[in-house]
Amino acid sequence: HFGPSSKQLRPRSARNVRRALCVAMALAPAFTVISPGATPTVTTLAQEASTVRRNVTGGSSGAGAAVTVAGLAACAAVSRGATRSRRARGPVMVGNANATESYYRDHLVACRAQLNGVDAPTPEETDKHMEGIQAFAKQALAGASAAMLFTSSMEAAVAYPIFAQQNYANPREYTGKIVCANCHLASKPIEVRLPQAVLPDTIFKMEVEVPAKYAKRRQPLADGSKGPMNIGAIAVMPEGWKLAPKDRLPKPLKKEMKGLAWAPYSKEYPNIVVAGPVPGETYEKMVLPVLSPDPNTNDKVIFGKGIFYFGGNRGRGQVYPEGNQSNNNQFLASATGTISAIDGLKVSITTPSGEVKTQECLTGADIVVQVGDEVTKDEPITTNPNVGGFGQEEKECILQDMNRVYAFCAFAFSCFIAQLSFVLKKKQFEKVQLAEGF
Repeated sequence: HFGPSSKQLRPRSARNVRRALCVAMALAPAFTVISPGATPTVTTLAQEASTVRRNVTGGSSGAGAAVTVAGLAACAAVSRGATRSRRARGPVMVGNANATESYYRDHLVACRAQLNGVDAPTPEETDKHMEGIQAFAKQALAGASAAMLFTSSMEAAVAYPIFAQQNYANPREYTGKIVCANCHLASKPIEVRLPQAVLPDTIFKMEVEVPAKYAKRRQPLADGSKGPMNIGAIAVMPEGWKLAPKDRLPKPLKKEMKGLAWAPYSKEYPNIVVAGPVPGETYEKMVLPVLSPDPNTNDKVIFGKGIFYFGGNRGRGQVYPEGNQSNNNQFLASATGTISAIDGLKVSITTPSGEVKTQECLTGADIVVQVGDEVTKDEPITTNPNVGGFGQEEKECILQDMNRVYAFCAFAFSCFIAQLSFVLKKKQFEKVQLAEGF
């Protein structure tokens, strides 16, 4: 038993120190574990404490280092005990974390008392050091987890809207082309359906259909294997039109969306929204909820016709933003000549002048030529694995003013009354003529 004063904490001999530490460890309630192998044994902890004591008694110049080593050994023991207890099925722990921390703190206090307080940090300083180490460990763990998550999701994000968002402030060029076509070179049609006119501050839906035989067609993935096609879409709306807020979506519209998530292209362009990548078999018809603007509250918006630009893509692209090719391409002969060798994905062509040119195909390519075949420049030497493509379409929608509707109804009714009056007047004139004998 260690008393509160430093004199009582000072053992008289090395043998007494070992005996006191072992007794303290054996009586610590936090390490009573009903599961074999869940935490270090008392003998192991006693050996570590004895090692620390021998290092400490070597001289007063390394006292601070000795206490630090003891603290790190204690933390390692806690970590090993926690890991083993998680691996064990259903261990029952007697004690709590506070008791464990208190035990190791008492351990450090005992080691410091053994050094007579010379060149040794106080328990409070040691606590601060340990808190700093724990905070750094948490930050390092969080950073490693984030990096792992980012790198694991990179393959799934290849050739999708994230590339356009990173490289283009506005996805629609001055020529009218949407920048997705810069990487997705094949052209495929899409179908878009939307209302002819809508009222201000109204939620309505647009449907973007990206048709393809998703159940049968497979595309090459980055590793060369075949996989299903994903799809994505983009909608460029007039200024003021934006994605409908979730809290205002009606339940039938939520059901039609099937959990599809649309997102603004950027903070500067909330009127441009993107979706994807999503499985093509599930989201062949993509439902977009839109909130129409109100010119009464937004001076930049006027009533009238607005033009909407849509783009839809299925499958991976042929070019990366850096300009390099993807493996979703058909590779061509780099020169005219004879196929002299095929080494895996490298095809060697010997020109008539004797020069050997090598055409390297990417992973997953299906070479269709053989050694000895004659080829001309730009002749296909592999099959075309691309089964997808990009398409875009333009649609119009009118932002209708109810006052205009009322005015049109009044005008149509007045025309009806005028025509009716003319007909009745004509009938009356005919009766008058008959009565007068004409």
